[in-house]
Amino acid sequence: MEYKLETRCIHNVEQKSKNQPFGAVTVPIYQTAMFSHPGIGESSGYDYSRESNPTRAYLEEMISDLEGAKDTVACSSGMAAISICLSLFQTGDHIICSEDLYGGSVRMFQQYEERGLHFSYTNTSVLENIEKLITSATKAFYIETPSNPTMQVTDLVALKKLADTHGILMIVDNTFLSPYFQTPIELGADLVIHSGTKFLNGHNDVIAGFLCSKDQEIAKKIRYLYKTVGSCLSPFDSYLMIRGLKTLAIRQEKQQNNAIQIAEWLGSRKEVVKVYYPGLKDHPGYEVNKRQARGAGSMISFAVNTKETAEKLLQNVQLITYAESLGGVDTLITYPMIQTHGDVPKEVREHLGITDRFLRMSVGIEHIEDLIKDLEQALQ
Repeated sequence: MEYKLETRCIHNVEQKSKNQPFGAVTVPIYQTAMFSHPGIGESSGYDYSRESNPTRAYLEEMISDLEGAKDTVACSSGMAAISICLSLFQTGDHIICSEDLYGGSVRMFQQYEERGLHFSYTNTSVLENIEKLITSATKAFYIETPSNPTMQVTDLVALKKLADTHGILMIVDNTFLSPYFQTPIELGADLVIHSGTKFLNGHNDVIAGFLCSKDQEIAKKIRYLYKTVGSCLSPFDSYLMIRGLKTLAIRQEKQQNNAIQIAEWLGSRKEVVKVYYPGLKDHPGYEVNKRQARGAGSMISFAVNTKETAEKLLQNVQLITYAESLGGVDTLITYPMIQTHGDVPKEVREHLGITDRFLRMSVGIEHIEDLIKDLEQALQ
């Protein structure tokens, strides 16, 4: 039987028929480093938790099901997932990236440049920009859509056609929308990355990452790297991720509903000069996002009139929390210039508009009237 995505967030359908010990309804936490062998040369299917663990395997199957992937590895952080992904490439390989990326990704790419990889950055919402950068050494496109934090939207279907023409892998960071709103593998992606810390967990209490593979051969390479490096998610954190996933659908719907109203409210304020939210019809990527995703999510960026206004807002919010990260049930506000994108070169930040007047919000599930009142009093 085919189940809807909301149901699959709650049940690992493939595992449903496999009885848990003692009839446990919730998947147990197998907090063990190793497993005994039934006999010489025999295995229960699990030997050592660095390689595989029943709690983590259950979670990985759930993410693979939601993303439409052949396989998924659950990592100790989103950065660990990116590191494993980059380890697939060799010295001299070239990767074309969205110019607007999470600052931690840029920092890691700089480290891999020292090891012989080459990265080019461009506005990937314009296909011609990407075509101009392709060389014989280009092995992958690395895309965030919507991007972090200026919400650039890349047409994944069009990009896939270009990738196939040149034999290039398509890697998509799907953190901002999650598989609830967007499934990049259905649109042609070969690899999908998540910071599981964000929407997939949804409660700001776990650091996790996921790397999903469309192709079984790539999946085998990733599994080998994964067990060799050992950047696996712990059994307890895997359990917390499973628990968080159960409310993904209702969280995302509520968060998006709040985000639309806040984006419209921000657009009405004289202190706000620009709102970046792909759910607004005047957003340049609105039509593409509407075509390839099932929603616009709950991430909003906006620019205010002065640095003083930005600082006043950050210092005076009471219900909303001034903190890094995103995707949880709590509404957070961030100052990307000095927080998430502090490691991005100043000239790049300024080119993207990430200035001392630029703010980013991750909208939570609080009552919308309380959130707007908090923003209003902070601006006053």
